[in-house]
Amino acid sequence: MLQNTYIPLIAQAVGAQDWQVEHTLKLFDEGATVPFISRYRKEATGSLDEVQVADIKHQAAKYAELDERKATILKTIDGQGQLTGELKARIEACTALSALEDLYLPYRPKRRTRATIAREKGLEPLAALILQQQTPDLAAAARPFITPEVPTIEEALAGARDIVAEQISENPRVREALRLLARRESVLHTKVMKEKEQEGAKYTDYFAYSEPLKRIPSHRFLAALRGHNEGFLSFKLVIDEEKALHIIERIMIDPQAHPRAKGQLLEAITDAFRRLLWPSIEIEIRNEQKEKADADAIRIFAENLRQLLLAPPLGQKRVLAIDPGFRTGCKIVCLDEQGNLIHNETIYPHPPQNERSSAMRKINALVEAYRIDAIAVGNGTAGRETELFLQKMVFTRKIQVFVVSEDGASIYSASPIAREEFPDYDVTVRGAVSIGRRLMDPLAELVKIDPKSIGVGQYQHDVDQKKLKERLDTVVESCVNSVGVNLNTASKHLLMYVSGLGAQVAQHIVDFRKEHGAFRSREQLMSVKRLGEKAFEQCAGFLRIPDAENPLDNSAVHPERYALVERMAGDINSTIAELLSDAEARKKIDPARYLSNAVGLPTLTDIMNELAKPGRDPRQMAAVFEFAPGIFSIDDLRPGMTLPGIITNITNFGAFVDIGIKQNGLVHVSQLSEKRIANPADAVKLHQHVTVKVLHIDMERGRIALSLKK
Repeated sequence: MLQNTYIPLIAQAVGAQDWQVEHTLKLFDEGATVPFISRYRKEATGSLDEVQVADIKHQAAKYAELDERKATILKTIDGQGQLTGELKARIEACTALSALEDLYLPYRPKRRTRATIAREKGLEPLAALILQQQTPDLAAAARPFITPEVPTIEEALAGARDIVAEQISENPRVREALRLLARRESVLHTKVMKEKEQEGAKYTDYFAYSEPLKRIPSHRFLAALRGHNEGFLSFKLVIDEEKALHIIERIMIDPQAHPRAKGQLLEAITDAFRRLLWPSIEIEIRNEQKEKADADAIRIFAENLRQLLLAPPLGQKRVLAIDPGFRTGCKIVCLDEQGNLIHNETIYPHPPQNERSSAMRKINALVEAYRIDAIAVGNGTAGRETELFLQKMVFTRKIQVFVVSEDGASIYSASPIAREEFPDYDVTVRGAVSIGRRLMDPLAELVKIDPKSIGVGQYQHDVDQKKLKERLDTVVESCVNSVGVNLNTASKHLLMYVSGLGAQVAQHIVDFRKEHGAFRSREQLMSVKRLGEKAFEQCAGFLRIPDAENPLDNSAVHPERYALVERMAGDINSTIAELLSDAEARKKIDPARYLSNAVGLPTLTDIMNELAKPGRDPRQMAAVFEFAPGIFSIDDLRPGMTLPGIITNITNFGAFVDIGIKQNGLVHVSQLSEKRIANPADAVKLHQHVTVKVLHIDMERGRIALSLKK
């Protein structure tokens, strides 16, 4: 259990009250998940939203790690025989890792330093005299310390200064004051490394770059750091040395010091800053800034992923999906309403074969034979040409043609998941199936792919990979549970993200379906291997059973509230089925009559909303999009052109737009809106259909500048 001292800090960080944090942490300790707490325990948490609940979990984990570090440090210092009651209390009171490490620094096992050597030579008493600042003639005071190992007064004083410099560098007040100065006033300088101009040309913007650290946006910091890590740029933080030394002097110089006793201390202060303090603080501040930049990049990635996963689905339609290609042809698959593969073959409508007539006949025949409702075309190589080819065809039935992103399809097609699903088919068939299923239900298909391969976000390979994975897994879990999952059709890979389930139990659910057929009720879940009462409590509300014996099994009403809904229906002489279908019947219910210690107004409101729209999918429906005719490459573009496009990625410096050619164009944040905006995600959404104006074309670098301004 987390210390109570941390609860106010967590509450402040997430914008909640102490009691809300306490109750949420108690629910986590009982095994509850973020989606379950935010959806079904609103009374306990005061209706904290999913973001706040997840933040509480993150903050609690951070403080748990801090406690583990405290325990390690206390054990180490105690083992040295130097742990006093006062030091123990100060360590236990720490709420920030930097403050904790500052306290530990003097006791941390060190390699052999200049100060260590000076101590071995017996110079520590002389160092103490320098720190006391009451001895006017330190040269005379140093004479007794002359030995064969320390033959001169100057060497004695130099050794003593080394000891003093180390003590200054380990002073918590000094370190924190320099941290504050660095956060407030340090400047990042980057410069191209000698003879790396050509090889590192993509970092031209950083060849002679400087900017105050506190004003650097995350993408610029990460770009400069990547250039440094790849060996193209020097990278250093700089602060005003005079100001830094003055801060240290204010802390270390005694106002009552003898005027002639400060010289050696001032020398030690300068040495401590240049040799020990600033190199250490610079690394700390750089890491701190990297952590902030990582958090910003991860936040953007998470926002994009959420939008991508919640993209409009076509729904349960029969789909013909095409993975386009030139020389190797276009791989075609036909899928039934559940996304099952029912046919595959290859056509060659493009060069070098140019078998257009044959390809048209095959597609028409497949559309008729498998009663196809829609066609999905991958947006990769030959995607535009295939889309144009299909638009020239005449079908006997209404067919919609959709362009679908291929990002990550090749990763999926070669993955163990794809091999498990389609062991008898090669990667081209699997890739085409993925394209078709993405149109039908993006969420159900994209959960099978590592989010980093989906093509959204910025600098995802440069950020902390553990934190990135944790955040993205949280987003996937949130999206899956907000939409709900069909218990009888969901794959193992979708089920494993349902609250309270995991990969093992998800597989047991699939196995149960194979052995016993479709689930007829949520209650049957209790017969699934290793799915106990707690897992049932966590998962049941997020699983849907269309045509179930109890209509509430196809809603977000939790089974623990079925008796309450039955009571509502009985009180107005109605049935649950009538409540779900008859708005007039629902109007007769007064939710206030059903308030109790266990059920508050938030839960009752949710129940009434769910009865009005049971099992509603929060996503919109998919819409057809067409690129501008005649625009196939960057050579076809001209400044001033107005073109339709699709938002494919959002960063904190703008949005990338697919306009139907190989390169995506960039709408800089300054061109996203007539109004000034700070966050591009406030102006556009992923996969949004937009109309853009071409501002500038850089043929050499393959860059296209676009605008959304009217």
